[in-house]
Amino acid sequence: MSDLIPSADVLECTPGLASAPVLESYPARQAALPGGLIVRRALPRAERRLVGPWCFLDYYGPVAFGTDRPMAIGPHPHIGLQTVTWLLEGEVLHKDSLGNERLIQPGQLNLMTSGWGISHSEETPSGNSGRLHGLQLWVALPDARRRVAPSFDHYAELPVTTIGAARAVVLIGEFHEARSPAKAYSKMVGADVVVDNDGDVDLPLDPSFEHALMVIEGNVALGDRTLEPSTLYYLGTGRDVVALTASAGSRVVLLGGERPGTPGSRGVGLARWPMSATAFRRLPCQRACNGRLVGGFTR
Repeated sequence: MSDLIPSADVLECTPGLASAPVLESYPARQAALPGGLIVRRALPRAERRLVGPWCFLDYYGPVAFGTDRPMAIGPHPHIGLQTVTWLLEGEVLHKDSLGNERLIQPGQLNLMTSGWGISHSEETPSGNSGRLHGLQLWVALPDARRRVAPSFDHYAELPVTTIGAARAVVLIGEFHEARSPAKAYSKMVGADVVVDNDGDVDLPLDPSFEHALMVIEGNVALGDRTLEPSTLYYLGTGRDVVALTASAGSRVVLLGGERPGTPGSRGVGLARWPMSATAFRRLPCQRACNGRLVGGFTR
């Protein structure tokens, strides 16, 4: 999923790694997707393109709707990355050029590895709950893996680990001794943390990773600083814990990992759709696609 960024055909995920703990805040900006769905985009930003291998974060909803279908993103290509879809409410139907068709619901994870090239669509199915709330993220593939064959994986269940007053679903990577089955090509973590009771929540971190978090809902503070919803808080590196105070029902998304550290972390992205074969071949990572055009498919 993505909107069509007006200023560039490819999102450039450039360096900016902090070498120590920091606390930087980046309020998400609004963007409209094809079909009219409004998202809050936290990554990429001009000042902060990457958090570990994570280079894209959209948050949307919660929205309620009737006969209309808020998500209607037609076939578009991806190269050099993985897309991660995580729903909190509602349903999304995924279709791709490999022939996969999969309905995703809350508690399940869709992971699409684009490798040298794949196209997909995402839409609200005709049979739906009338609700939509979720996140879409991208992971930059390391240079050595950018030419892997494209693939799609659906995970119906993910591990859950308890940390004091909170529960964390491990979306990808490893967190608090729980490892996600989702395919990862970098050392990384992605976790959805829900606080069950008022109190302190000490989230363990790998000090070799850079990390960021975003409050989805609730009241959350880091030390004496209240964290605003829909704002990306970049934590830098060198932390072995982030100590939060949160009210019951609060929800936080934690991202982190090691940087890809190669030119492969640049030029990952989304080609404008629809687009011509000529435009596709001009993409910086076209070499990884071996000249193969990834186009639309029968929906």
